[in-house]
Amino acid sequence: MAYLFTSESVSEGHPDKVADQISDALIDNFLAFDPESKVACETLVTTGQVILAGEVKSKIYLDVQQIAREVIRKIGYTKSEYMFEANSCGVLSAIHEQSQDINQGVDRQNKEEQGAGDQGMMFGYATNETADYMPLALNLSHQLLQELAVLRRENNEITYLRPDAKSQVTLEYDDNNKPVRIDAIVISTQHDDFDEEQAMLAKIHKDIKGILIPRVVKNNPEYAHLFNENITYHINPTGKFVIGGPHGDTGLTGRKIIVDTYGGKGAHGGGAFSGKDPSKVDRSAAYATRHIAKNLVAAGVAEEILVQVSYAIGVAKPTNIYVNTNGTSKLNLTDGEIAAKVEELFDMRPYFIEQRLKLRNPIYSETAAYGHMGRKPETVTKTFKSPNGETKEVTVELFTWEKLDYVEKVKSAFNL
Repeated sequence: MAYLFTSESVSEGHPDKVADQISDALIDNFLAFDPESKVACETLVTTGQVILAGEVKSKIYLDVQQIAREVIRKIGYTKSEYMFEANSCGVLSAIHEQSQDINQGVDRQNKEEQGAGDQGMMFGYATNETADYMPLALNLSHQLLQELAVLRRENNEITYLRPDAKSQVTLEYDDNNKPVRIDAIVISTQHDDFDEEQAMLAKIHKDIKGILIPRVVKNNPEYAHLFNENITYHINPTGKFVIGGPHGDTGLTGRKIIVDTYGGKGAHGGGAFSGKDPSKVDRSAAYATRHIAKNLVAAGVAEEILVQVSYAIGVAKPTNIYVNTNGTSKLNLTDGEIAAKVEELFDMRPYFIEQRLKLRNPIYSETAAYGHMGRKPETVTKTFKSPNGETKEVTVELFTWEKLDYVEKVKSAFNL
């Protein structure tokens, strides 16, 4: 029987995502100057105020105020009427030293014995539903907001957009679990004030359906057939959305973990990513399990795969590795037997994850909006400046966990 499934996304100007981006900018700056930095940084944003809190062990001193302001400026909070603006907002730092009790369980004389930074379970997921092995509803939700941000920055076809926005896509699936059409699209976008509310709503409806949607369809010709005349649109369904961003809602780091991962498909262990250096397995092991799942699906092991790994704090070896193919396996093996081979192929001790995916680099700012998974791996050069005037240029690989560099090893291991 056909069914409906929904995923959502939020824009870079959503208050929770503002917090994520500030936290990850701090991570990148610490790692650029001291790759061995240990950082756990939480951010709270509200009307005219940013509060930073967390624990750091690093050789570098940073101007955290300046870093936060640069992030806010880049997002687009640059006008006083937003009630949260890069130059004028207050930035309070309550960052302090990392606990030695935690650090002794992580740092070891032999780096290969590096312990997990915390206990917990992490999940990775992949499906052959899309070319990047991600759930389609989430992909489309992200793309709607990414294109809306492009329109905002162009300030040409649509001139009233403000940074905060949310999207949601509901897909109809057939009995074979294949998406056949889009049932509903929700877009809520912050906007400048209008003189007349009904005229405002009509204008926004017209622009979203007549400008944004055609752009997204053009960018995704392989999914054009899913867009149809019977889609139910909910565009700014509450009406006026002038007050938004951190002035409309308080934002916190780590509060959009489903947007960050698989849009509700698969599973989630509950740990957030942003603001954490890679010794925190909440982040590094979630990337590693995605890398495993994507390479297994790409190699033809199954149509979709969920991978779980778990850890005890201070212990290097995982407490388990679990695989669920949800009945889509192409092999004459149980999921438990597949998991045993995965354990042989991928060393899931924290140090080896960091090395394999090159995680001790400043690569995290790019992850903090529009999802950590399903992104395009690329090499970029980034420039960082310290408070004492030192400039550092670093060439890094982004989204290494999205590389299909283990497909041949997987095929060989499974005789595919």
